[in-house]
Amino acid sequence: MSITLKNKKITNQAEKILAKYKLCDACLGRVFAKVEHGLTNNKRGKEIRKHLKQTEFTDICNCWLCSGLIGEISHFSSLISNSLNGIEFETFLIGSKVDEDIQSRGQELLDYTSSEYSEPIKMELNREIGKILEKKMGKKVNFEKPTIMIIIDTVFDTLKLQISSLFIYGRYKKFKRDIPQTRWFCRVCRGKGCKKCNYKGLLYETSVEDLISKKILEETEGSDELFHGCGREDIDACMLGNGRPFVLEIKNPHIRNLDLLKLEPKINAFCKGKVEVSNLRFSNRDEIVRIKNAVFRKTYRIVLEGEKCLNIEKLKKAAQTLRDKTISQFTPLRVAHRRANTVREKKIYNCRVESVDDTIATLILEAESGTYIKELVSGDDQRTKPNISEIIGVPCKVIELDVIEVKGE
Repeated sequence: MSITLKNKKITNQAEKILAKYKLCDACLGRVFAKVEHGLTNNKRGKEIRKHLKQTEFTDICNCWLCSGLIGEISHFSSLISNSLNGIEFETFLIGSKVDEDIQSRGQELLDYTSSEYSEPIKMELNREIGKILEKKMGKKVNFEKPTIMIIIDTVFDTLKLQISSLFIYGRYKKFKRDIPQTRWFCRVCRGKGCKKCNYKGLLYETSVEDLISKKILEETEGSDELFHGCGREDIDACMLGNGRPFVLEIKNPHIRNLDLLKLEPKINAFCKGKVEVSNLRFSNRDEIVRIKNAVFRKTYRIVLEGEKCLNIEKLKKAAQTLRDKTISQFTPLRVAHRRANTVREKKIYNCRVESVDDTIATLILEAESGTYIKELVSGDDQRTKPNISEIIGVPCKVIELDVIEVKGE
């Protein structure tokens, strides 16, 4: 304790403190926490007291400042380690809430001494509990991005666990129409349940989100999830080909070490005939931003119906006209209630006629992400220009729509 022994200012401050306050060694040492490295505050306080030839010892339970709180570090450590049983994590960080009276007394002591070497009692609690848990659990403290943050309320002996989300990337195919990508809550009750939705709170019984997340939530023992898709297909469209990229975010997972190769067939067996996942791997929050901002090209199979018999030559000409064409789309009427009214310019990369049979035709079309395909066919009261109905001179509408490829990865 060489710095303390030689520094008259510190010894004077220590004498001044002990003349007025009865402090345990840890609380005395904490006033000079930044003086020496490699010592606990308890050890530091003992050295100071010894140097001052102070024979009067204050038990932790009788400490004016902490009232025995420092003596409970071992208890808090056990409370935390018991609460973490069954939770998988790599790193952790401790936080604490301390009685306001103790914090006020700490501030009073700091004001009295004007010590520039002090640290808050919460800092000592967090550090010492963390040191015990590192040794006990074989895990490391991480100040930047801990897997789990543990907040202990020292007054009520309660814990709050903040477990970092688990992210799983994959691609999904949707084989059945009339299944939305995410949950659609009833517009009347907003998910609470009412007569209109048969008290289910949902407009549709299930979704791609529900189907994929069920088994993953079971395996991770997570509390909830968020589904992040790279765009979305219309509810009545199938998602085929190589599938649509997504990231599933699992909230508060207790199990993180999943075997995704074994989990994938479990999900597909549960979702059989409706949804299929592939390419599952662990991901992170940054990838959510990436796929949300991605502008992947998409290829569609469009089955359209004309109001009268369709001419194959006119359709081929329309397909040729649209190739490498930039179209203008004013917000479609069907989504105007939830989209800003604006004109969007979208590129059509390719278009070809696959078949024509009387009033029914099938087209394969590759377009920029975010293109409204149904409106490209119908024109949407001339809100989309050019459009297929206008080019061939026959009003048409989409009767089946499939996404058959999402490019870009």
